[in-house]
Amino acid sequence: MKNKYLIAASLLVLLVAQPFNVVSAQETKKSRFMIELELGSVWQSRNNVQIPNNQNGTRFSLVELVGNGPYPAARVYFSWNISERHGLRFLLAPLSFNEKGRFTQPVAFSGGSFDPDVQTNATYKFNSWRLTYRYLLFDRHRWYGWIGFTAKIRDAKIQLEQQSVSAKEEDLGFVPLLHLSFVYQLKQRLQLLFDLDALAGGPGRAEDLALKLGYKLNKRLNISVGYRTLEGGADVDRVYNFAWLHFATVSVSYEF
Repeated sequence: MKNKYLIAASLLVLLVAQPFNVVSAQETKKSRFMIELELGSVWQSRNNVQIPNNQNGTRFSLVELVGNGPYPAARVYFSWNISERHGLRFLLAPLSFNEKGRFTQPVAFSGGSFDPDVQTNATYKFNSWRLTYRYLLFDRHRWYGWIGFTAKIRDAKIQLEQQSVSAKEEDLGFVPLLHLSFVYQLKQRLQLLFDLDALAGGPGRAEDLALKLGYKLNKRLNISVGYRTLEGGADVDRVYNFAWLHFATVSVSYEF
């Protein structure tokens, strides 16, 4: 069931693919609008939590509590090339999972006390809503690149439930990110795509990096497969949480 999105995307590509003349990378990027659906599975290799981030909270691992995954993941992009060099991109990236596990030690979390060896329900949510302004930095025959800034709204929640005990920590905040994006035309139909939104410094960091191999089915329709990694977190008085997530993705995009 967790891979149903991958199967659905593959069927969609088979249904809509039709033979059209292939165009160059330069013609591709000049499309006025593009919508992209990315589906896949996500694994967590690190997800450490301590709330509050002092002697009243216990640092624990969500990976050790509920496992690595995989969990279903999806995101939608909408890009608007306003002019030859200026563009906007909108992203909707919901991400959450709910799993059960057992602690190996007593855990104090957000005002609640949780016993070891008792079934515990854990909810992790990290939704991301972003608006990116980007500028076409260079434009060559086989490759081109964008640079810009991303305004990110982070909607996060961690919740634990055990018998009659329930505790949660929610966070809704703004994060400014640097944006970089590059496309290299390997063959007439084949592209290598690199995409990064990132911030480093201060009490936290955030990196959302993707590397994809894209194939142009026709003048408007593209499919790509790739790897995405999402890493970062915050170390402040109220919250300590650092996670490292890994995505296997398949994307379908349509230009118009």
